[in-house]
Amino acid sequence: MVTIASTLQAVKTRIAKAAQNTGRQPDEIMLLAASKTNTAEQVKEAWLAGQTIFGENYLQEALEKIFVLSDLPIEWHFIGPIQSNKTRRIAENFAWVHSVDRKKIADRLSRDRPETLPPLQICIQVNVSGEDTKSGVSPKFAADLAAYVVGLPRLRLRGLMAVPELTTATALQRSQFRMLRNMYDQLRQDGFDLDTLSMGMSEDMDNAIAEGSTIVRVGTAIFGPRRYPIPEELAARATR
Repeated sequence: MVTIASTLQAVKTRIAKAAQNTGRQPDEIMLLAASKTNTAEQVKEAWLAGQTIFGENYLQEALEKIFVLSDLPIEWHFIGPIQSNKTRRIAENFAWVHSVDRKKIADRLSRDRPETLPPLQICIQVNVSGEDTKSGVSPKFAADLAAYVVGLPRLRLRGLMAVPELTTATALQRSQFRMLRNMYDQLRQDGFDLDTLSMGMSEDMDNAIAEGSTIVRVGTAIFGPRRYPIPEELAARATR
């Protein structure tokens, strides 16, 4: 019988193998369980199996889970596109945000982060594929946005994030991951105190790890195929 505990272990084994194949240590890569469209019960099952870091894309769905699972010491990361009218709830309820792609969002997250909480950990999302349908700052403006985020209170810039083009072409996948890694290395050379490359998902995490990923965002390989659209009851709440 396939369980979340068994798939979680399989993902950890895959991460360890990918790291070792490129001369890295497995503990250099953090596993973030991307739990969008999955239930609070499934998240709890993964937590009971040892997973403590979870990423959500849809705010209202995430808030439901955060409330239901408030007794568990879970570290919540927001990894989806951000609407400006959602920044307050994101700033109040998440430890990390991976998807900052414009100054307006950074400003609002900084303003909305409660002073009683530690600084919000930030990754800048870069559109490495150039697709019109993808969120993310253009690579040529990423350094400017990084400098802006560093100057804001209540935020701490940790690194870069990308969602590359969906493809089975290994060379293309790796070139886009390498682009993000090169940008990260350049920012560090320019004096930015960065330690995070958030890249790689179920389909491409091996290539992401080979190119230097420090956080992989894995959903399907842990929880199985996602249910789309968002469960009806959560979508209804989101429109209230």
